[in-house]
Amino acid sequence: MNDREEGEATIAPPTLLASLVRQRAKMHERAVRVGAAADQLAVRLEMLKVRVLPASMLSDRVHPGGDDPKGWRFLRRPAVLGFVALCAIVLGASLPSSPFKLEMAGTWFFGEPPPGGSSQSFMLLGLVAVYGGLVLLIRVWYGLMKALAHRPGVPVRYLSWILVLWIVPMLVVAPIFSRDVYSYAAQGEMMSHHINPYDYGPYTLGAGPYVNGVDPLWLNTPAPYGPLFLMMDGLFANLSFHHVLATVVLLRLSAVAGVALIAACIPALARSFGRDHGAIYVMAVLNPLVILMLVGAAHNDALMLGLLVAGVTAARYKRPVAGVVLCALAASIKVPAALGIIYIGWDWTGPGLSWRQRLRPVIKAGAISTAIVLGLSIVSGLGIGWIANLDTPGTVRSWLAPATGIGMALSAALHAVGLTSVSLTSVLTVTRVLGLGAAAALSVYVLVHSDRFGALRAMGISFLLFVVLGPVVQPWYLTWGVVVLAPVASGKLRAVLVALSALSPFIGLPGGRTLLDELIHYNPLAVAAALLVLLGVLVAPLGRWSSSWEDPSPAAAVLDPVGGT
Repeated sequence: MNDREEGEATIAPPTLLASLVRQRAKMHERAVRVGAAADQLAVRLEMLKVRVLPASMLSDRVHPGGDDPKGWRFLRRPAVLGFVALCAIVLGASLPSSPFKLEMAGTWFFGEPPPGGSSQSFMLLGLVAVYGGLVLLIRVWYGLMKALAHRPGVPVRYLSWILVLWIVPMLVVAPIFSRDVYSYAAQGEMMSHHINPYDYGPYTLGAGPYVNGVDPLWLNTPAPYGPLFLMMDGLFANLSFHHVLATVVLLRLSAVAGVALIAACIPALARSFGRDHGAIYVMAVLNPLVILMLVGAAHNDALMLGLLVAGVTAARYKRPVAGVVLCALAASIKVPAALGIIYIGWDWTGPGLSWRQRLRPVIKAGAISTAIVLGLSIVSGLGIGWIANLDTPGTVRSWLAPATGIGMALSAALHAVGLTSVSLTSVLTVTRVLGLGAAAALSVYVLVHSDRFGALRAMGISFLLFVVLGPVVQPWYLTWGVVVLAPVASGKLRAVLVALSALSPFIGLPGGRTLLDELIHYNPLAVAAALLVLLGVLVAPLGRWSSSWEDPSPAAAVLDPVGGT
């Protein structure tokens, strides 16, 4: 190699390296320009999305607060106010002589009746505390729903903490507004002793702590609940070592588990319909009916609803078999959840099909669920006797149920004109059958036209029809329709749900008649003071939570909780 060639050989590598560096720099510049253009395009698309779409359909990324805790500080006020309201209810219901809980020694850890008998002072104070707490809770609940409807994208974890805070007082107080949980406990004790609750009532156990708390109406009444619930019920009695209060606590914790399952599924269900989850979570989960009637009273409707909502959510995310299985388990708690099986089967292959095309998947869903329910009936050793007991709730005669109220009014009119040979039972049988027939006919109509109504909306309407036109209307029955309809309700339907949720805790609540008696017979000055306290709770300003933030973007203009879109 000569000197020139040797020099070129030593110079070439640095030159080649510099060339590669320059090419790489040019490629980097092009990538930067492309990235900047992509970012600008993304920003413009996001702005177009905000302008065109309603805020209820925006993703969680398009909201004023984001995940920044400082943006959601206004949630502290309704959270604390709701907690205070529930503590007032707990205080009022725990006082001796309170009409809101079972007034019997040994039925809870505290709040037993005083040795000297009832105290009118305690009773009036308890009434004011409970009704005042109810008024405050409903105001806070509605205000929170309205605030989140105007501010979408709240992180679910913040709402979950509010749920936890609001449930804590309900874990402390005795079962309120209903004695059904004591019937559950007695049926669990029967299961632990291999006594079939489908054949016998709790009084079969004889006198004892498990029977003492049961409402006399149900002492000799067989259970109308599914085999899965009674198996769990018997397990709780064994786990508690046959201690009635421990069994009641386990039953309440199972209700909390049901509400937690609802809370876990509702946001995903709302998103599947393109809706923001904030206001929907408040309506479905933080609802006063859910907190007070499902957790406070420890009704097994909580477990049924939790499994039902989980099944519907699974079906919405293209897992119909899992949805049918979950709904079948829900029906093994209480039979109304079978509606979920029908609707999942009906919507299995998609919308726009004839009823003949939908028949096969409905039969398939029915076969899967029947196998599950029958399997549980066999494993439990109980059989299918619960089907014959489904009319047990009709033992209650209440004016709140139109079918029952009309029957009682018609019977009284017949007796007034001298037709005393027509018994009240006969008249009630006719009016109740007509009511259930009307509910069934209307439910078939909304099912057939579910493509127009929407499957979930049609299902929720069917739940409300069977409750309102059924033999008995209980406040916790209304949660079936309210929770199912919450992700899709709008306009007038949403207004109906808000009204039902706000008014139902007061209608038929224990203590109402006592309150009237107190107003008539009690010291007028004390009654006036109590009414002033309730009026103050009703009109006292709670603050404008939405004023805690400023968001000029169109994403803030979302649905009003009781208005349209």
